[in-house]
Amino acid sequence: MDACLTVERDVDKVYTKFQQIASHTQKTLEELIQHVKGISNELKEAPEDSELTPAQSLVVSQCTKKMKDSASYIGSNHKDLHSSVSKIGKVIDRNFMPDINALGQESNFDSPEKVNLINEVICEHFFRKGMLDIAEQLIDDAALQVDGTNKEPFIEINKILEALKARNLQPALQWAQIHREQLHAQHSSLEFKLHRLQFIELLRGGAANQQQILQYARNFGMFADGHSKELQIMMGSLLYLRQGIQNSPYSHLLDPINWLEICDVFTRDACSLLGLSVESPLCVSVQAGAIALPSLLNIKHVMQQRQVSGVWSSKDELPIEVDLGTDCRYHSIFACPILRQQSTDHNPPMRLICGHVISRDSLNKLISGNKVKCPYCPVEQSPSDARQIHF
Repeated sequence: MDACLTVERDVDKVYTKFQQIASHTQKTLEELIQHVKGISNELKEAPEDSELTPAQSLVVSQCTKKMKDSASYIGSNHKDLHSSVSKIGKVIDRNFMPDINALGQESNFDSPEKVNLINEVICEHFFRKGMLDIAEQLIDDAALQVDGTNKEPFIEINKILEALKARNLQPALQWAQIHREQLHAQHSSLEFKLHRLQFIELLRGGAANQQQILQYARNFGMFADGHSKELQIMMGSLLYLRQGIQNSPYSHLLDPINWLEICDVFTRDACSLLGLSVESPLCVSVQAGAIALPSLLNIKHVMQQRQVSGVWSSKDELPIEVDLGTDCRYHSIFACPILRQQSTDHNPPMRLICGHVISRDSLNKLISGNKVKCPYCPVEQSPSDARQIHF
């Protein structure tokens, strides 16, 4: 996406320059034409056999020079524009590298089991997005064995989301009431926010809904302990029911953003209840790959130029650090302070009896006889006293 925006900015710059040059050229040519016409009309008024006066010769000479200067200036602008247009191709090549096969590993697709796993991830993505017909077609084409019970939660969630987008809260309220105990165990405020939004929708009707609003307020009894401040604000808004909430200090309650927020809250809590991530794993993988791809292509190109491509041979570790941002961090990361390497399942972090933590590879390298001396303090211990740490 960033590459598209970068190219778009450069294209916009060239297009703006083109418009400016076109406008200036058109204006210059019109002025020259009018100037030449004026001189031509003046010369036609003179007798046919008469010679040009010194003043007329000077005017013609100046007109000729002006035409040459204008033609030279227009040509220079055209050359500059042509150069800018030519650079767009380089911008595209720089931002859209066509050869990404060098980073691929065919071993990821070398067995039917791995291909099926990838197809299942894609299929789940379509179920998440409510594209049920596409998912069903993929199941048929790839001969996947997908349990029908795995589809039902996604179908239900998408139906409720569609209802919320249409400002219909009833399906979501029914779902929240059915799963009230599980939501309460997760300290979710989804049900309260749904009732709050329904209360606000009744407020929009003004004084005509007064009796219905008071009746609906009884639903908030179970939420009094955890949402007292919000309930106070909602009850205070009733004082302005006759003059209209939109003309009161409580007009923020009618902000349309509440409907966008409730969709996000429902998606997050429903996915959490089902043991699913909020974001589609396929989307996260593609986004992470798009962020990391330029840096990996650059380092691969440098390695090929310096003929050290064998340096990058490990499948579990990248040759450089790629920062994907905090959104893509799902677990704790430990980097050994001795070897400067990130821990793995085969090289986990180990705690020494003094409390310092190093990797198992570092521990093995520090063994001298039957003792290990901590690299940070004078404490010595037996290698068997080190304990693996699980984050």
